[in-house]
Amino acid sequence: MFDIAQHLTNFIFAGERTRVETVTLDGARYPRFVNEFWTARQRQAASLHEVAYRACFKPQLPRFFIELLTTPNDIVYDPFSGRGTTALEAGLLGRNVIANDINPLSAMLTRPRFFVPDLDQLADRLATIPINPRARAEVDLTMFYHPRTLAEIISLRKYLRARRDHLATWIRMIATNRLTGHSPGFFSVYTLPPNQAVSPVRQIRINSKRQQIPVYRDTRALILKKSRQLIAGLSADQIETLARVGRRARLLTRDARATRAIANETIQLTVTSPPFLDIVQYAQDNWLRGWFNGIDAHQVAQKITTPRTVAEWAAVMQQVFVELFRITRAGGWVAFEVGEVRGGQIKLDEIVAPLGVRAGFACRGILVNQQTFTKTANIWGVKNNARGTNTNRVVLFAKR
Repeated sequence: MFDIAQHLTNFIFAGERTRVETVTLDGARYPRFVNEFWTARQRQAASLHEVAYRACFKPQLPRFFIELLTTPNDIVYDPFSGRGTTALEAGLLGRNVIANDINPLSAMLTRPRFFVPDLDQLADRLATIPINPRARAEVDLTMFYHPRTLAEIISLRKYLRARRDHLATWIRMIATNRLTGHSPGFFSVYTLPPNQAVSPVRQIRINSKRQQIPVYRDTRALILKKSRQLIAGLSADQIETLARVGRRARLLTRDARATRAIANETIQLTVTSPPFLDIVQYAQDNWLRGWFNGIDAHQVAQKITTPRTVAEWAAVMQQVFVELFRITRAGGWVAFEVGEVRGGQIKLDEIVAPLGVRAGFACRGILVNQQTFTKTANIWGVKNNARGTNTNRVVLFAKR
């Protein structure tokens, strides 16, 4: 098996050699490797990743492990896929992809980006979408949108409901991402970032405080603008590779503890970052995205496991590791990214390492990627570098 310890020990970035420490957990000693292993300064990530989603890690993290521990056509998996960062990085690198997330919005935001559209064809399709200027929503959304913008959104929603071709799914993905935000690049008046929709009552308060009213936003122009931004810099080879991988990719909507659709011993590498505790209120945050896509956010929220204590969280993750052990092939790997919470008092890597070992994996060590805060958002709803995750901690497991 690849000598990961030697590789990480000898890793040098910006002249700094890895610092190797030792940590004892449940009576066993494991190496802890501290360095700047991945950073935006090393390699610019593809713009295709820039779709807002809570608690998403930067693409350089999965790329580090995919390049190190897999070869083309290996299967890379993420049981908590989120916006699809691991899946897309694996696709860009020519690996096969299985992604899972119990939130159906994850697949809606991930699958279309494997099939990059021609911008002229996209513009033509947008121009053909009929707009009913008198369209009305079944809920009051006037605190978010100008009447003309709202009519376009409702018309777009109706049009997309009956269509599943690659242009329609791309438009749905972009529109879902542009529904609300805090800049003129979104359909709405100024509000919270796009991964967290406030209630109508709270938006009325925001409007009053800021003395703002919704102005018209051209939804078709904004969809095209965001599409250009996502596609920028992609080469023809990358677009072709993504499409090839996408045709074989499997995007599941399951509980990560029970993914029977994945065969035994087929996954070469899992790279993931699990949710922690019950801080994210799914139904509250996603009610508007759910409305646009015909998803009952309350029903989805009931399916999402929300442990309230560290012990309950660890019990759920133990079951996840048992399932990961089943689907990982001999010689395969799991890179399980966690972080410091509660002001650094709880180090989840020290909780996770014994869980993987009990499931049958060998823990090859803990990587601490020390750098400026790397996530665009965090799961706990607190300020970066304050009380939430302030470093990447990845527990690395191997199946012998």
